[in-house]
Amino acid sequence: MASLPSISVTATLNKLEPDLKKLFPASIGFDKSIPHQELRCPEPQEALSVLGECTTIETATYVPLLQECIDRRSVSNARALHAHAVKTGADRDPFLSTFLINVYAKCASMARARALFDELPHRNIVAWTSMITGYAHNSQPDLAVSVFVELLDSGVYPTNYTLGAALSACSSLHSLELGKQIHGFVIKYRVESDTSMGNSLCALYSKCGDLESAVKAFQRIPDKNVISWTTVITACGNNGDAETALKLFVTMLWTDCAPNEFTLTSVLSSCCVVQALGLGEQVHSMCVKLGCDSSLPMQNSIMYLYMKCGKIGEARRIFDEMGTTVRLITWNAMIAGLAQMMDNASDEFLARQSGTEALKIFLELNRSGTKPDLFSFSSVLSICSRLVILEQGEQIHAQTIKTGFLSDIVVGSALVNMYNKCGSIENACKAFVEMPTRTMISWTSMITGYSQHGRSREALQLFEEMRLAGVRPNQITFVGVLSACSHAGMLDEAKAYFKMMKNEYGIKPVMDHYACMVDIFVRLGRLGEAFDFMEGMEFEPNEVIWSILVAGCRSHGNMELGFRAAEKLLELKPKDAETYVLLLNMYISAGRWQEVSKVRKLMKEERLGGLKDRSWINVKDRVFAFRADDHSHPQGPDMYALLENLLEKARGLGYVARGELEVAEEEEKAKMFGVSVHHSERLAIAFGLLNTPDCAPVRVVKNMSVCRDCHDCVKFVSILTRREIIIKDSKRLHRFRDGRCSCGDFGAF
Repeated sequence: MASLPSISVTATLNKLEPDLKKLFPASIGFDKSIPHQELRCPEPQEALSVLGECTTIETATYVPLLQECIDRRSVSNARALHAHAVKTGADRDPFLSTFLINVYAKCASMARARALFDELPHRNIVAWTSMITGYAHNSQPDLAVSVFVELLDSGVYPTNYTLGAALSACSSLHSLELGKQIHGFVIKYRVESDTSMGNSLCALYSKCGDLESAVKAFQRIPDKNVISWTTVITACGNNGDAETALKLFVTMLWTDCAPNEFTLTSVLSSCCVVQALGLGEQVHSMCVKLGCDSSLPMQNSIMYLYMKCGKIGEARRIFDEMGTTVRLITWNAMIAGLAQMMDNASDEFLARQSGTEALKIFLELNRSGTKPDLFSFSSVLSICSRLVILEQGEQIHAQTIKTGFLSDIVVGSALVNMYNKCGSIENACKAFVEMPTRTMISWTSMITGYSQHGRSREALQLFEEMRLAGVRPNQITFVGVLSACSHAGMLDEAKAYFKMMKNEYGIKPVMDHYACMVDIFVRLGRLGEAFDFMEGMEFEPNEVIWSILVAGCRSHGNMELGFRAAEKLLELKPKDAETYVLLLNMYISAGRWQEVSKVRKLMKEERLGGLKDRSWINVKDRVFAFRADDHSHPQGPDMYALLENLLEKARGLGYVARGELEVAEEEEKAKMFGVSVHHSERLAIAFGLLNTPDCAPVRVVKNMSVCRDCHDCVKFVSILTRREIIIKDSKRLHRFRDGRCSCGDFGAF
């Protein structure tokens, strides 16, 4: 194929000198020894004014001027030069007319490129390739494929450049089948070994999710360049095989192929996935050595790596060093990274630390003058959800209204989720109703919210409305539906929905669905049926299901089945310290000391310390933390006095304290405690009652499950104070109002 000419002023200097002398001042002269990049190409408009009324001009004169139009992406100047070429008759030159198609395509004016293409009396392969490439690069891959089909029908043979452009279009369309057909042409024309063709094939299979074929296409490239290595490394990273991506990178270095900025960015992304901090730090050093550490994509990748690996201080240092050059994408990367760290944090304290830092950065974003976008809002709303800070969530809601992002589906769904998790189901419902467009995610979020707040009828009614709206539910939707049935003890309805999920929607039940069904049987005291149901499961029950059974058997007094479930639970060697405390409670209350010793031994083997009871409450934009029996707070005397007063009144209403086992924080000692022990959530509630308006709800976050005694106590406190008290513990949301809890009391088992 005759590829498109490389435009050089020096290359055409001899031929164009008479015309160019008219365009440049005489004082400049034309020293042919000067490199062409140092010559100043005239402005197209300036050139036209000089060319004026000339009626005969050589075709090659237009080439550098049109190249300038490409560099400036100036369609108007290209049209003016085109008109001048028509006037002088130069447009009849096949080379110039073909080059004009390329100019319009690169200036994103495909309509004009197509019109000119259609007028060509004879279309050469360069014209065809320019059209296909233009459509592919201007987000019209379907039209690129259409032109490629026209090319084949016309009998013109494609070149490797043509096939590469067609493969690029298939990649954009994620059309694996069509891509394979073009791969057939590649084999037919024997250009599979061409490096650029191999790179295109690798990229195609990667984007279509066929990693095995992508790697094979890479391996068939005889002369692999940096683009080849970068493409296959990125393919592995994008298709969930970060470890192979890093192995390929090491192999690349052994071949003495120097990586570029794009290679290193992809490698850092894979380091984030597997949290390979050591390798990531070495890549960071390589970036500094190669001088590409100051580029924005590289800085974002390095920053995100340190965040993902828990190095918040280092990530913040890199972020701060960007100074005034920080763009919105970097702000969003920092906020989203910290939000993800909250989900991966080993304990609630670290999670809150990450969340607090993210909120600070969002505040800095607003103060910087940069306007947040939908990604900023969705990330920060998820943080408010996790921290249960309704006031900040409401402020961000107001900001979304002011900036016009409220109508966005992602932001709307994040708002529904935030209000649900902060215990404000009424505001969640309002946000859901006001959404102009609802997706499956927003429907599911609202159904789950109703379920978590104990409003089962509303959840099931909304699910039926979702079906009538033609929205197809997914696995998570049915978890919310079955959970709603569980809260209300609606066994027959749950069985019907479980059957509907499998038969009507073809959704295979997962562990969460089975857990909901077991939960219903246990709530109703039908423990034998729960065991029978579990025997029909397609896989072995996990520790969540066995924990539900242990708690239910203990609550209903069926110790025989409880011990049987406990044995199964111990076989799984659970990692959750709360699970062991549940078992210790049951064994100690039954006087089974041999099992108590076994449980403690397992805890030691699993290196599980005592339960660190912590609770947090947000008051006036400040976070206050409490431990069990915490006397360190300045308002401690007032808090304890309030609690004792409330407990005394609660006893008069029928409250009876329960004794529970607590594994102390010092080593693995165990002690029984009674009403004299105040768990952290009680102190947080007392602080909230003292420091918030009388009508305001009290919202507390706890790092472990609320015990039965505290659960009973808080129900009475909600009656005595006429306050709504919301506790988000490690398992679920508890919304106490007028002596009732949204969990139906089963959450305290």
